[in-house]
Amino acid sequence: MHEDRKGRRLSKLCRAVVEIAFIVFLFYSNILMGEFTVTNGHGKSLVFALGDIFTGTNFLIAAISSLIGYVVFEYL
Repeated sequence: MHEDRKGRRLSKLCRAVVEIAFIVFLFYSNILMGEFTVTNGHGKSLVFALGDIFTGTNFLIAAISSLIGYVVFEYL
Protein backbone atom coordinates (compact mmCIF):
# COMPACT_ATOMS: atom_id res chain seq x y z
CA MET A 1 0.00 0.00 0.00
CA HIS A 2 2.82 2.40 0.78
CA GLU A 3 4.26 1.94 -2.70
CA ASP A 4 0.90 2.71 -4.30
CA ARG A 5 0.61 6.08 -2.53
CA LYS A 6 4.15 7.01 -3.50
CA GLY A 7 3.44 6.07 -7.11
CA ARG A 8 0.35 8.26 -7.21
CA ARG A 9 2.21 11.21 -5.73
CA LEU A 10 4.98 10.81 -8.30
CA SER A 11 2.38 10.45 -11.03
CA LYS A 12 0.71 13.72 -9.96
CA LEU A 13 4.10 15.43 -9.91
CA CYS A 14 4.95 14.18 -13.40
CA ARG A 15 1.55 15.31 -14.67
CA ALA A 16 2.06 18.77 -13.16
CA VAL A 17 5.51 19.08 -14.74
CA VAL A 18 4.17 18.06 -18.15
CA GLU A 19 1.25 20.49 -17.95
CA ILE A 20 3.44 23.38 -16.83
CA ALA A 21 5.98 22.63 -19.55
CA PHE A 22 3.19 22.60 -22.14
CA ILE A 23 1.96 26.02 -20.99
CA VAL A 24 5.53 27.37 -21.22
CA PHE A 25 5.82 25.88 -24.72
CA LEU A 26 2.60 27.59 -25.78
CA PHE A 27 3.84 30.88 -24.33
CA TYR A 28 7.11 30.77 -26.26
CA SER A 29 5.48 29.59 -29.49
CA ASN A 30 3.05 32.51 -29.25
CA ILE A 31 5.94 34.96 -28.80
CA LEU A 32 7.81 33.39 -31.71
CA MET A 33 4.80 33.70 -34.00
CA GLY A 34 4.40 37.34 -32.98
CA GLU A 35 8.09 37.97 -33.63
CA PHE A 36 7.71 36.88 -37.24
CA THR A 37 4.38 38.55 -37.95
CA VAL A 38 5.01 41.95 -36.34
CA THR A 39 8.73 42.51 -36.94
CA ASN A 40 9.30 40.64 -40.17
CA GLY A 41 12.05 42.89 -41.46
CA HIS A 42 14.80 42.16 -43.93
CA GLY A 43 17.53 39.98 -42.44
CA LYS A 44 15.39 38.51 -39.67
CA SER A 45 16.13 34.86 -39.17
CA LEU A 46 14.99 32.13 -36.83
CA VAL A 47 18.21 32.39 -34.85
CA PHE A 48 17.73 36.13 -34.39
CA ALA A 49 14.12 35.63 -33.29
CA LEU A 50 15.05 32.89 -30.82
CA GLY A 51 17.77 35.08 -29.34
CA ASP A 52 15.27 37.90 -29.06
CA ILE A 53 12.59 35.92 -27.21
CA PHE A 54 14.65 33.73 -24.86
CA THR A 55 15.37 36.27 -22.15
CA GLY A 56 15.27 36.07 -18.38
CA THR A 57 12.24 38.33 -18.21
CA ASN A 58 10.28 36.22 -20.69
CA PHE A 59 11.18 33.05 -18.80
CA LEU A 60 10.05 34.57 -15.51
CA ILE A 61 6.74 35.61 -17.08
CA ALA A 62 6.32 32.14 -18.59
CA ALA A 63 7.08 30.38 -15.31
CA ILE A 64 4.73 32.51 -13.23
CA SER A 65 1.90 32.41 -15.74
CA SER A 66 2.24 28.65 -16.20
CA LEU A 67 2.08 28.04 -12.45
CA ILE A 68 -1.00 30.26 -12.17
CA GLY A 69 -2.59 28.52 -15.15
CA TYR A 70 -1.88 25.08 -13.71
CA VAL A 71 -3.35 25.97 -10.31
CA VAL A 72 -6.46 27.58 -11.82
CA PHE A 73 -7.24 24.70 -14.16
CA GLU A 74 -6.37 21.99 -11.66
CA TYR A 75 -8.52 23.30 -8.83
CA LEU A 76 -11.38 24.85 -10.78
